[in-house]
This record gives sequence, C-alpha cells and structure tokens, in this order.
Amino acid sequence: MALLRALKKTKPFESLAQKSILNVLRTNDQYQIRFSRLFRPFGLTPSQYNILRILREEGAPLPILEIANRTITVVPGITGLIDRLEKEGFVVRERCAKDRRVIFAALTDKGRGTLSALDEPLAELHEKLIGHLTKTEHKELIRLLKKARGPLSAEE
Repeated sequence: MALLRALKKTKPFESLAQKSILNVLRTNDQYQIRFSRLFRPFGLTPSQYNILRILREEGAPLPILEIANRTITVVPGITGLIDRLEKEGFVVRERCAKDRRVIFAALTDKGRGTLSALDEPLAELHEKLIGHLTKTEHKELIRLLKKARGPLSAEE
C-alpha cells in the first residue's frame, strides 16, 4: 500500500512482478538521489565516483574499456566520463607502450585524496540507508537480488 500511495496510483498493481520491480526501481531512485547529493560537493557524479573507485581498487592504471566492463551500472559514454574526470584532475590518460591504440586511465593524487575524503561519509550513508537490516536480512536481500538478475545473466 505504501508504494501505491507514494506513486499516487489509483488502481492496484497488475501483478506481484510489477509491484516488485517498481519497489526495486523506487528504492534505487531514492538511493541514487542520496549518493548524488553526497558526491556533488566533490564535483562527481555516481558514475564518475564508480570509475575512481575501480581505479583505486586496482591500484594501477587500467585500459578504459576494462574500466567500462567493471562498472556497477552500464556506462555508454565511458570516454566522456573519463574526459570530464581528466579535465577536473581526478585521472590522467596514458597510452599503452605496446599498443598505442590502447588508452589507460590512472588515478591522480587529487583523485586518491577525493576518494579518501569520501570514504567515511560514504560508509555512513550506507549505514543510514540499509544498516537497519540484520546480517541475515542483508544476506537474504543479496540472495534475492542475485536471483532476480538471473534471467538477465542468461541473456548476456
């Protein structure tokens, strides 16, 4: 009922599948709003933060296409995202010595510093958004979301 009211829907959902998907989408939207608000003062979008996170985790420059393969959400404009990150000084591009067609992105000191500054506020946001769940509930949520994505994995 809460989602019906929130969406100001006058008729019931057509199916449990529709209600489930709309709940996932609504939750994602609410989370994305909060992540965007956190990253904005640092001059980042959630997608840009994700790229910086990938580079820090790797600990070395990565080919741009490899970064695109590792992102949480599909990034159709990876080159544009890297362009903006480079313009703001978060990353630098490096050509591969063995194959000049391959371009690497590397994290700068500014990028590392920004990520460090975001670590604690991001952990706090994670706790605020979903820390009220028990360990068992977290595991069940993860299991159910993986199961829900199952048919999509078969398409890939």
